[in-house]
Amino acid sequence: MVEDPKWELAILATVQGFDEKLLQEHVGGEVPVPAGLEAISLQEADGEVHQTLDRMRRWLRLLDIAITPAMLRRAFTPETDPEIAEAMLRYLVRKKDSTDANRDKTDFITTFLYRHPRVPGQWERSGYGLDGSLPLSPFEIALLEILADTDVPSLPEEHVQLLRRFDALQQEAEGFQDLNALLESGIIPRVRDLKQALDASFYHPGVLATIAPYNAAFGRRFDSLFHVATTEIKDFAEALEEQGGSILGNVDGVDVTVEHVATLQESELLKVDYSTALDKFRRVSKLKKALEQRPPMRRAGRPTLVPPLAKAARGSGGAAAAVAPARQRMLDVRAMRAAITPSQLSVEETKLRQVEESIRVFVRVADPKFRQVVPMRFFNLTLTPAEAEAYCADYLEEKSLRAGTARVLLRIVAVIARMTTELEELRRHENSSSLWKLHADSLVVLLEVAETLAENAARVSALATQHEAASVAEAIQTSLAKLHERTDAAGRTLAHAS
Repeated sequence: MVEDPKWELAILATVQGFDEKLLQEHVGGEVPVPAGLEAISLQEADGEVHQTLDRMRRWLRLLDIAITPAMLRRAFTPETDPEIAEAMLRYLVRKKDSTDANRDKTDFITTFLYRHPRVPGQWERSGYGLDGSLPLSPFEIALLEILADTDVPSLPEEHVQLLRRFDALQQEAEGFQDLNALLESGIIPRVRDLKQALDASFYHPGVLATIAPYNAAFGRRFDSLFHVATTEIKDFAEALEEQGGSILGNVDGVDVTVEHVATLQESELLKVDYSTALDKFRRVSKLKKALEQRPPMRRAGRPTLVPPLAKAARGSGGAAAAVAPARQRMLDVRAMRAAITPSQLSVEETKLRQVEESIRVFVRVADPKFRQVVPMRFFNLTLTPAEAEAYCADYLEEKSLRAGTARVLLRIVAVIARMTTELEELRRHENSSSLWKLHADSLVVLLEVAETLAENAARVSALATQHEAASVAEAIQTSLAKLHERTDAAGRTLAHAS
């Protein structure tokens, strides 16, 4: 069936309540809702309401068949009324249809609601029980309200265990540094298989509330990496065209020309479901990889697709060094730090905030006698009394010396925790070059963050000294000493890695 935008808007308006005015505004006065099925028909049914409702349901089923998940991706925008998405979610969940199409539509609508809350930051507001237990997330509570009149299935224990895998998958997705590594990891088909393994439980509010945050996080990371890849390809194509060239490389036996790249519409590709567009994404990734094998093109102000490590190898070790695996060359930490992108810093900032929040939760609910030892995944993190006090502070938003000190101490602890985690990950993945490289890159970003943090902490310490707050300055210097010890260890580890 042809993907007519009238069909897209028809189902939106129909599910919302057969809003004839909405349809007229968007389809130029042509109302695709059949006669007798307008909203007013329910008021004029004269005892035939059930027959009218049955006809409306049949109309909805027809629209449902006509509309694909890809059409929903194009139809839903940040300006779409959340009530439309909520109504559609109720419709899809009540069907309990096990087909891939219904599952994909439900997946997309739930993620749309998570990405576009009615109130900004709505899903981030969560409290903790007096016993330290975690309540339902705000998003799950919202889904329970939206689906209050829907008979949802109970969750068997094996499906609860499957849900616990999404946290690890999200961390894995956020750790990818380029599009090729993400696609080669197979994370997209693995997640799709995991969702299918949930069977009918997929429509449970708790399951949807777990999947939506993963989808949103993965989508942000994928879109970012895809944008970087396509931007670099287009820049390379422009440089090649200026020098009189036309063929960028060969992908799957086909020459890719400058004209092909000129027609690349990344915004349209990103509207297609990942599972159905994998071949297209892989071709973009393969082209970028092919371009990385070419000699760098000298052009002022244009980035080169040849990684810094590869260029260093060509300059010092000849052809043999150029083709050697990255782990067999000495790492140039200074060059790696200079190549850090804003996107990498943004990803690390998100991780640091998550670490701060998890430590804050533990410190606030733990017994005061034991709150200075925070259990992490691979180690125990020991806090100084001042650091523990900072994590209990409720004045972090103030513009004062004590608030500035607390914020510095919070961040120092979080950076130390992240560095320790990444160092342990390096040790555990010595035999996996791709995973090792991911954690090494994260460690390089953390070194850059730590340097800026140390400068800020020194300023706050100096300010405390000026205000004759010797104890405050001493607390900061104690924490800084721990940070310097971690950064030295990280620097040594990377500098001696080969």
